[in-house]
Amino acid sequence: MGNNNVIGAKIKSIRESKQLSLTDVAERSGLGIEQVERIENNVDFPSLAPLIKIARVLGVRLGTFLDDQSELGPVICRKKDSNEDNSISFSNNATVSHKHMEYHSLSQDKSGRHMEPFLIDIAPSENADFILSTHEGEEFIYVLEGIVEINYGKNTYLLNEGDSIYYDSIVAHHVHAANGSAAKILGIVYTPY
Repeated sequence: MGNNNVIGAKIKSIRESKQLSLTDVAERSGLGIEQVERIENNVDFPSLAPLIKIARVLGVRLGTFLDDQSELGPVICRKKDSNEDNSISFSNNATVSHKHMEYHSLSQDKSGRHMEPFLIDIAPSENADFILSTHEGEEFIYVLEGIVEINYGKNTYLLNEGDSIYYDSIVAHHVHAANGSAAKILGIVYTPY
């Protein structure tokens, strides 16, 4: 959860530099003003969908909220560097406080990027009432460990180790571990800018 506190501060800083109020961001993103305020104050760690909506309103890439440094050339992420100290947790929309995915960024030092590659640890989930989310862009998921269930539109897909899926994120979707077990995936999120 090392980067969670940085995200809210970056959003607030960018919003203020563009002279936008919380109300402006809420109205333009379709989010509630309280939700934007809670994100900025690091009370809530949202799923990717609200962050993408806020990024669009602020006119920045999603990666701007996750950037650590400004490296224009290639960036190498060593296995030893993608540990829990560099993880970002996003809450599951199905419940208010349960965090079910821990994201380990593989590109936080690369500036100007349009893709967000993550190693994602997915905790077991007991709740079957998942709230699907949508956002602009595309996603690619490759299952490294466990079984992953993806609700996509009206369909449900089960992916085993070694399986992958590529989909348009504008279609309502939800990713979670299947059968009450944990899973690990490589996930790449692309958002047009």
